[in-house]
Amino acid sequence: MRNLAAQLSNYLCRRRVAFNQQSRNFSSSSSKEELALEHEVERKFGWLLKSLFFGTAIYAGYQFFPYMGENLMQQSVSLLRVKDPLFKRMGASRLARFAKDDESRMKIVELGGDKELINMLSTAKDDRTRKAALNALAELSHSDEVLASLHRAGAIPIIRSAPSSLEDADVEKFKLSLIKRFQDLKYDMSS
Repeated sequence: MRNLAAQLSNYLCRRRVAFNQQSRNFSSSSSKEELALEHEVERKFGWLLKSLFFGTAIYAGYQFFPYMGENLMQQSVSLLRVKDPLFKRMGASRLARFAKDDESRMKIVELGGDKELINMLSTAKDDRTRKAALNALAELSHSDEVLASLHRAGAIPIIRSAPSSLEDADVEKFKLSLIKRFQDLKYDMSS
């Protein structure tokens, strides 16, 4: 039995070696032109794979980490919908930073950020959350169109009913600046 196994393995090993020698001889031709052509194909295929990898990485990064433009604005508005006050404050502070011109302020209103900020202010349980909401609303109120949208959303009674802070004077400052802005444009303050 051992003899038969030894002969079989000998036969298979010799056949494998011969097969490998044939394939080696076939793939490594003696022509320099064919070798150059093989290197060129390998190089182009390598660049194709690298490009495919980087394209996939960029696409995935854009989907998973949307830190640019409207996506970040949308993400900030959606942070206002979360129950955790820390995330709400983060969303409000981002929106306050984005509200630098009328176009971005109107984009925030289109995304529903004004209503979410008013809701955040009405449900805020601590001074830091109130301050973040009032700061973002104050930044948004520099546009007359946004101020009209805030008035339609019922911001005046919510701003007036927001409790004053004994620890943070900025809460009162933001509150007064918003009320003054509504008065400057002659909105009905009794609503």
